[in-house]
Amino acid sequence: MMLLFFRITQAIFFLVVSLTATITFAQQTDYGKTTFPNSGKPEAQEVFLQGLLMLHSFQYEDARESFQEAQAIDPDFAMAYWGEAMTHNHPVWFRQDRETARAALAKLGKTPEARLAKAATEREKDYLRTLDVLFGDGEKKARDFKYAEAIAKLAAKYPDDLNAAAFHAVALLGTSHDGRDFSIYMKAASVVEEVFAKNPQHPGAAHYLIHSYDDPIHAPLGLRPARVYAKLAPSASHALHMPSHIFFALGMWEEATASNINAYNAAKNRAERKEIPLTGHGFHALSWLLYSNLQQAQYADAGKLLDTVEGHYQSSNIKRRARHTVIRMNATFAYETQRWAHEMNRAGIKESDMGIETASAYFFVQGVAALNKENLPAAKQALAQMKEKADSSEKAKVDRGAEALRLELAALIQLQEGNQETAIDLLKQATAIEDQMPLDFGPPWPMKPSHELFGEVLLELNRPAEAMQQFELALKRTPRRAFSLLGLARAVSRSGDNETAQKIYRELNEIWHNADRELPALNEVRAALGLTHAGSQ
Repeated sequence: MMLLFFRITQAIFFLVVSLTATITFAQQTDYGKTTFPNSGKPEAQEVFLQGLLMLHSFQYEDARESFQEAQAIDPDFAMAYWGEAMTHNHPVWFRQDRETARAALAKLGKTPEARLAKAATEREKDYLRTLDVLFGDGEKKARDFKYAEAIAKLAAKYPDDLNAAAFHAVALLGTSHDGRDFSIYMKAASVVEEVFAKNPQHPGAAHYLIHSYDDPIHAPLGLRPARVYAKLAPSASHALHMPSHIFFALGMWEEATASNINAYNAAKNRAERKEIPLTGHGFHALSWLLYSNLQQAQYADAGKLLDTVEGHYQSSNIKRRARHTVIRMNATFAYETQRWAHEMNRAGIKESDMGIETASAYFFVQGVAALNKENLPAAKQALAQMKEKADSSEKAKVDRGAEALRLELAALIQLQEGNQETAIDLLKQATAIEDQMPLDFGPPWPMKPSHELFGEVLLELNRPAEAMQQFELALKRTPRRAFSLLGLARAVSRSGDNETAQKIYRELNEIWHNADRELPALNEVRAALGLTHAGSQ
């Protein structure tokens, strides 16, 4: 339903329309609520505003369809072409299809001047000018910074335009090319906090706040938007997934699981409705869902997800993304369950088709599995394959997580060969690399946190006090991660602090209250707490 949003008399209303050719509409849908003054025809407003709301939730394909529908209704609707072009820029993911965006704008006018002539108001002209920066000449990184400056000026010029402020915030996030930069993220948060305060139902406000706060340090600030975003935009798979960014950063595994079940179902239902394969949103939700299942030791549920994702892989039209998700999920499952005989590549994906992160996870788990089977030559072969992949990949130069993972496997090989000090030196190198990496969100990378592995090795060497320090460091980056808590409980117990150990075991028992009953470590937790059956509180 479309609502004219104004509080002036009818006579003044017609005067304003005649002077500015702009009408302000408010749209309340399953994607949130916003207002956006524009000069488009009234009958094009509903689909335009729906596209705008979808754009703020990164539902880019659906938003594009809405903007194109608005163009069909009103071919002179300048902002509908602006919106379509915006769907080809994905700032938080640092991706952009410049040529397709330019083609969308060219439908309005072949040149910037021709497009500006079609815009009915100065504000609409200003919006179009920002796209000449965003999709202009030069390399993307420089254009991202220039666009952030341009949209900041637009937002300052029109202080009542909450969408301009929201776009400013997400543009700032899109300038953090080298990983999370707290100064950038907090500046973005400060901008969009004001939007959230003025319109708590604005999807971009909740969404961009979550992105700004989704690290273990700032995540408590993100609980407010995380609690409401899915309710604001229940039809957007990405909106249903996003609260789990905060839940992961706080180790709230049950809430994260619920978020990603809903996100996957929304993506699957959309795919079925449109008769298309599952999109990236669905694969993304499945990957995160598997990890939260594993943290809760719900291995049977996690195993079913592997069948689900492999089924989607077979029909996928985004093979690169699907390959990564299938292999990474299987590798994560094998490592976290320690089921070393698990077949990680039932889908038959060629190793040459794996990217550096995918291949690193795959060969790392192969190597660790070989060591657990006391097959040292196979472990060394896996390490050699990791190095070979790194040497042949340009992305390996910037993927520090893959480098840390190689050092971890090398350390475990040295440990099995009896070279304890060499193993410790390698683990120190791995932890130093991970410590230099910006805090990230979601399942950890490297997939085996280096401080956690270092702690486990130190425990094996009967150095519990040092191990305790490593587990504590691991938990700062990955709060309430099950293996880190288990290792910390063991280290504290061996250090003689049984009271503190009991507290940690209690926290782990809470996380595992619905764990699979055959989990061996659950018996350890249960015994430490003096419980009579698995999952007792």
